[in-house]
Amino acid sequence: MENIINKTILFVKQKLENAEGGHDWFHIERVYKNSILIASTEKCDEIVVKLGALLHDIADSKFHNGDESVGPKVAREFLESEGVSEEIISHVINIIENISFKGGNFDKKFTSKELEIVQDADRLDAIGAIGIARTFNYGGFKNRQLYNPEILPNLTMNKEEYKNSESPTLNHFYEKLLLLKDKMNTETGKKIAQERHHYMETFIEQFLLEWNGER
Repeated sequence: MENIINKTILFVKQKLENAEGGHDWFHIERVYKNSILIASTEKCDEIVVKLGALLHDIADSKFHNGDESVGPKVAREFLESEGVSEEIISHVINIIENISFKGGNFDKKFTSKELEIVQDADRLDAIGAIGIARTFNYGGFKNRQLYNPEILPNLTMNKEEYKNSESPTLNHFYEKLLLLKDKMNTETGKKIAQERHHYMETFIEQFLLEWNGER
């Protein structure tokens, strides 16, 4: 099955060649590596974990007018063309469909250890130093304000409000990133998330001190 992994890597690299910097091949590669790290401490199907990690953002709905069906469709067509079993394909599609944060007010319709692993790996890439860089990169991509003290974070957004939010970039830390530490599934994920969470708290503290001319 390693052959299908190598083919998937080439496919994803090609599909994401011109992707936004926070959702490009390097994001996939980091999630892939984190997934393998977490999987090494869990009982799971490593092939499903690897394929789920590689294909989880093959067509992020943020870049397809909010259409969440594109990613699963692209992933399924690719895996079917490579003769992957329906059992594996179905599991990978379920991972893609249930991995996202979606405002934190989203009930997963599917659960598995493999999903938990890939979800943790994806969430780890949203926090810490890389998470900070990705957040501001995407904010710039969407031409959003860095921060606006008059626009408070909205912690009660539903799925659609979260998808359509145009709030300043710093608000995203309160609306998502700082919440992820307590949403991790695996012990390895929780341990890594704790350190990255602390790094973000320190960054925000420094950011606000500089914003207010206090340091």
